[in-house]
Formats: sequence, C-alpha cells, structure tokens
Amino acid sequence: MSDYIIATSSTSDLPRTWLEAHNIPFIPYTYTVNDQLREDDCREESRAAVYAGMRNGDKLKTSMINEFVYYDFFKSLLSTGKDVIFLDMSREMSVSFVNAAQAAEEVRPEFPDRKLYVMDTYCISGGLGTLVYHMVALKEQGAGFDEVVAWGEANKLKIAHRFTVDDLNYLKAGGRVSNSAALVGSLLSIKPVLYVPDRGTLDVVKKARGRKAALKAIVDGILHDLSKVDPTGIDIHILHADCQADSEHVRDAIKAVYPQVGEITISSLGVVIGAHCGPGLLAVFYLCADRQPE
Repeated sequence: MSDYIIATSSTSDLPRTWLEAHNIPFIPYTYTVNDQLREDDCREESRAAVYAGMRNGDKLKTSMINEFVYYDFFKSLLSTGKDVIFLDMSREMSVSFVNAAQAAEEVRPEFPDRKLYVMDTYCISGGLGTLVYHMVALKEQGAGFDEVVAWGEANKLKIAHRFTVDDLNYLKAGGRVSNSAALVGSLLSIKPVLYVPDRGTLDVVKKARGRKAALKAIVDGILHDLSKVDPTGIDIHILHADCQADSEHVRDAIKAVYPQVGEITISSLGVVIGAHCGPGLLAVFYLCADRQPE
C-alpha cells in the first residue's frame, strides 16, 4: 500500500470510530459551552450531549484553528516520514483554511523530501467527510498519492450538500438571516432549505412552510440528483442534530424509490456546524453528477 497519510479536521463530521478504524489523524476545532472551553473530539456521545444542552439553553461559540496549531499538526505528521494529504473546510466558510495553507508553507522547507498537499475542498461538514471517505477508500485500494489527489480535485464539486434547520434564531445569530426575517419566519413556521454551491458557501435556496415540507424538499432534491446518474451503490450520509426520527424518515423515503443505492448511514452532526445552525438540523451528503440545488 502507498506510504502516505490522509488527514482531516474534526469538521469533516466523521464518527470517531470510523476515523480510528481507518487510521485517519484529525485536527480538532475548539468550542465553548457557556464559556467553558472544549475540544471537538468527534465522539457521538459528545455531540448528543451538546445538542441536548442547546435545547436546554446552553450557548455555544466556535473558534478557528490558528496557524501555529496547524504547523504543529503538519510537523507531527511529516515527522513520520510519510507524505500528507490534508482536507479541511471550504476556504469560503472558515479562515482556518488560510491558516492551514500558511502553516503548510512554513513547514514544507523543514521536510524537503516530503509532499504536503492542502486541498481547498469547497465542502463542509459531511460533504467534507464524504470527500475524505472516498479518498481513503481509494488509498486503501492501493491508489498512490497523486492519483488520490487527482480524484479529489476532479470530484470535490460533485458532492451534494443538502441541509434544513429547525430554528431560524441560530441562523440569525450567525448573520445568515435578518432579525425581521427570523421573527416572521418563526411566526409562519418557515424552515429554510440550504445548499452548498460550487463556490463552497452555505446558501438558503428555498423557504419551506413547516418541517414536513422542508424534509420533502430535501428528499425531492436527492431523488432528482439520483435520477441523473446510475444510483446503484451510491453511498449516502445523513447527519443530524438531535433529530434521529427525521433522519430515518429521509432514509426510508430514498430507499423506497431507489432501493439499489448503497449504504445510507445516519450519525450525529459535528459540533462546529451544529453550533451555528442549532438542534434539529438535518443534512444529507452524497456524490452526484454536479451541484444543482434543484
């Protein structure tokens, strides 16, 4: 097997068990709960506890990773004598990517015989996780460093990201909707449907009236995407912030139309995205022909 490392950040929102099973190092983001500093450890129990706390009024804040932390992380990986591919959130979603790129420039001269590739993924959350998932699978099949990088660059804009949130006040706090829009939306039970376009941002693309309509919009978008490809064996990843039943509803709706799809996994959403979108967020990720919200 080719001798290199694929590494990521905790914002890939992959389960800790999967990361450990596939020997994927990750750099953790940090967050505070009511001003108490914590580390995003990618554990399901940590995520579940955070969302339970948010429903009870806990206030969360997240922090970017600075250049010095990335530098130490990259140095520790390169010190193993292996080349490194590193995948983090979209540049458009976090200054952390810029810090990672700067840290890579600093550390490369110390390891002139090693390759360190920092990819701007144009993905977030489980979309980033989906990219990592497929690149790791290629590596485990014996693909070399350059082949895996080439696959990632060719396919990163073919990862669909479909989200809906339950509480507009979290988007208001993050500046994604205005105070008045959040108030009116809450009174009318408006549930935004969000999508990550090619530029790697998180955009509101539809406003559904009620949770049931929002989930239907998510399912309709997925079914539309699957109609444009051979859906056989396509893996789908559902992440949720304390809404397991809704996740199972979406899974079953997909399977009812396309029983030939691959594995549909359900796991808890990571804390960093969840802190900005709140409990009740549901998101679905998978490979598609191209990124089109509808």
